[in-house]
Amino acid sequence: MTDSTNAVPDDLRNTILQKNCIEGMKELPENSVDLVVADPPYNLSKGADWSWDNEVDLDGFGGDWDKTMENWDDMGLEEYAGFTQSWLSEAKRVLKPTGSIWTFGSYHNIGIVNMVYQMLGVEIINEVIWFKRNAFPNLSGRRFTASHETLLWGHTGGPDNREYTFNYELMKSLPFPEDNINDEEKQVRTVWDIPNNKSSQELEYGKHPTQKPLRVLERLILSASNEGDLCLAPFAGSGSTCVSAKLNDRDYLGFETESEHVELARERLKNAKEKPDQLQNGTSENQGTLNQYD
Repeated sequence: MTDSTNAVPDDLRNTILQKNCIEGMKELPENSVDLVVADPPYNLSKGADWSWDNEVDLDGFGGDWDKTMENWDDMGLEEYAGFTQSWLSEAKRVLKPTGSIWTFGSYHNIGIVNMVYQMLGVEIINEVIWFKRNAFPNLSGRRFTASHETLLWGHTGGPDNREYTFNYELMKSLPFPEDNINDEEKQVRTVWDIPNNKSSQELEYGKHPTQKPLRVLERLILSASNEGDLCLAPFAGSGSTCVSAKLNDRDYLGFETESEHVELARERLKNAKEKPDQLQNGTSENQGTLNQYD
């Protein structure tokens, strides 16, 4: 158990703060957080704008679509590498020896995240491929259709001190009805088949341009933390990580710089009373198909 002098103060627990995460984490005690779930900017807001107005019906899609083009997601390579090292250094400092960190990424940034993990001595436990079977089709016809994101799961203890939490038996026992790759009562593989569509409850109060489904975040949180643990979301966005933590009886702390997203996250958390039907009564039907890639 962590000494009380290393505990995050009660007035910071279960809050979303409008603050740069590097500055915010510097104010936290070392060895005070059980789990970090980081969804940093992928640095992909480059090139031409793309959008889809949903006039053509594609199976598994709902609503309009726009390519992410945000100022906070456009940095030069050296700037992005320095930014990644800065926030990961603080995340490592605040993690408990029994804690771990999940980081989302794509080919735009995950190589840098991997390198910085290793530079800081964060041992990679697993690289997980999140396969999005209903990902948006490639419109230019000049490349393969991007259908996955990458998650790096790591811990700070190194190969000689692997004390991190992993709820192995629980993960084997969960049904994951949306996943056509992983079977109940079998070891969960490092390819996760989870469609990217969100339930209506997840979008009820607004949305974020890079919002992750609760189905993905629940799997991270249940696998690597326990009830009552503190989950830190350095890039809280619309608050999905914090919502998932709350619905699974974990404490949370989120940092977010954009005021509109802070308000959205707080509204979602205020109204997060029970899991969406998609998580409570999930079935393998209507989860997104592959036939939109023709």
